[in-house]
Amino acid sequence: MSVPNAPDGYATVNPMIITTDADGVAQFVIEVFGGEKRSEARTIDEDGLVLQAEVRVGTTTLMFAERKPDWPFTPSLLQVYVVDLDTVLERATARGATLITKPTDFFGTRFARVQDASANLWWIWQHGEADWSEGESDWTVEGSDGGWGEISAELAYIHDTLISAMKGLRDPREDR
Repeated sequence: MSVPNAPDGYATVNPMIITTDADGVAQFVIEVFGGEKRSEARTIDEDGLVLQAEVRVGTTTLMFAERKPDWPFTPSLLQVYVVDLDTVLERATARGATLITKPTDFFGTRFARVQDASANLWWIWQHGEADWSEGESDWTVEGSDGGWGEISAELAYIHDTLISAMKGLRDPREDR
């Protein structure tokens, strides 16, 4: 498969986060994930709202725009790989994020979820030595077929915290 050319500093796919408080979410990414602001990309629309702001995290450029008053609530769901999950979670909660899924081992990788103040959900992964061997895993109950039948307590926790978070998503503007 050929990889398309992208401008320097951009990946093949770059997320655009349309959110309430775009500057605040961009600052959250800078402070929590060690992102680097790309000031040259900042654009303000004629209504004074951020039309585009960018923050580079590792190999990805995240783009942000302020949600217009008549645009629907559309929280982003993002996955980020980090070096030190515990440190990132400390920074995230210090910046007002809510811990959704506590750090959980997942096939040799550690995983957690947080929700930022603008209701975006972040899947945060610390990559380890993943074990994707065939056969029974620690995630299925012995004797199950490995599908969504009877599952381990850990996988049930990961699943249930996501379902709960998604059901509880609320537009931050409605809290004002």
